[in-house]
Amino acid sequence: MKRAARTIISLATAVVVVVGAAACASGGSVGPTDARPTSAPLSGSITVFAAASLTRSFTEIASKFEARHPGARVNLSFAGSSDLVTQITEGASADVFASADTKNMTKLTDAALVDGNPVNFATNALEIAVPPANPGKIANFADLARAGVKTVICQAQVPCGSATAAVETATGVKLTAVSEEPSVTDVLGKVSSGEADAGLVYVTDVKAAGASVKGIPFAESGKAVNTYPIAVLRGTANAAVAAAFVDFVAGSAGRSVLAAAGFGAP
Repeated sequence: MKRAARTIISLATAVVVVVGAAACASGGSVGPTDARPTSAPLSGSITVFAAASLTRSFTEIASKFEARHPGARVNLSFAGSSDLVTQITEGASADVFASADTKNMTKLTDAALVDGNPVNFATNALEIAVPPANPGKIANFADLARAGVKTVICQAQVPCGSATAAVETATGVKLTAVSEEPSVTDVLGKVSSGEADAGLVYVTDVKAAGASVKGIPFAESGKAVNTYPIAVLRGTANAAVAAAFVDFVAGSAGRSVLAAAGFGAP
């Protein structure tokens, strides 16, 4: 009995020594949090090429991302999706691409310039933007084709231009635009400055413009809803931060910002 008791005491002492050593190594008491492995902090910068319609949302998302990862920096470059694709294929340095449609992202995946699979993170639909006084008396999509109405649209290769063409096909209404612009922000600028009676932009652009324009929804916009994908680009010099940013955009934090801006879920 004495020998058994001594054996039990020795085993108990060994357990205490092992636990104590683990606690010293961790700098404190052992618990569930300490037992979980922690990843290294993110550091370094990335350049994100993003569609012009994402300007306000991505500026806020990047700020929140940097606040969560103090060692990381996000440099943003905005333009029409097709222009950004051209820049990337011609060798422009970028780590992440966020497109306003899947067609332009496909151009990069087909060219083997995307690392992994793109992630769809939002949707958007067209809305008519007019000056606050609505001088053209626009009430629906067909009004944009009336004689004398100065309508501005996006160029055909830009996602908002492709969406416009899809609505034209669905409605049978052909628009004769006074100007075709390379991005939605350019279309919005023509309208807000009074150079145009109306322009076709996204719901989110009208919302972001505030009192500078008035939005006119139209039922046919549902015929051309754009899906927004984001992806890490092949050859990025900071894959960890690039992948983390993509996850952040597609995660709850990013989607919260996008929903507040008027974007739909993917």
